[in-house]
Amino acid sequence: MVKEAKKEPTLYDQARQVLDSKIEELGLRKTQERYRILEEIYKREDHFEIEDLFDSMLQQNFNVSKATVYNVVELLTEIGLVIRHNFGNNNAARYEKAFGRRQHSHIICTKCNKVMEFCDPRLLLIQNTASQFSNIEIKDHSLVFYGVCSDESCQKK
Repeated sequence: MVKEAKKEPTLYDQARQVLDSKIEELGLRKTQERYRILEEIYKREDHFEIEDLFDSMLQQNFNVSKATVYNVVELLTEIGLVIRHNFGNNNAARYEKAFGRRQHSHIICTKCNKVMEFCDPRLLLIQNTASQFSNIEIKDHSLVFYGVCSDESCQKK
C-alpha cells in the first residue's frame, strides 16, 4: 500500500485556522459567509475594494449582502487576516490578504489607480536604523510611491 504524501496546508487553510480560533475566542458563530468571503479574499492577488469583492461574490452566485461583506472584512482586518490601505488617491479603502505575506511597499498610478508591489531589503535596514535612533521597537512600516505608470492611456492623461 502506497501512502499518499500529506498535502501542505494552503494559505487559505492556515488563515481559516486563525479565523476559527478567533471566532471561538470572541464567541461568534461560524457562518458560511465568513468562510466563503475569507476564501474569496485568499484566492485574490490584487488590492481590492469592498465593491470588487461583493461583485465577485455575486458573479459566483453566492448570495450575500453588501453589509455582510463589509462586516466580515472588518472582522478579518481586526484579527490580522486582511490589511486595509488608504492610498489617498480616491478615498476608497483597498484591502489585501495579510496572512503569510512578506513585508512589501506599494507604487500607485495616480491616473488609473493601479497598485504595484515591490520589496527592497534596504528598507529593513532603514527601519532598523530608525528603531535604534528613536529607541522604539518598530513592528511594521508602510511606504507608498505615487506616479504615472507606463500605460499609454495614463501617459496621455
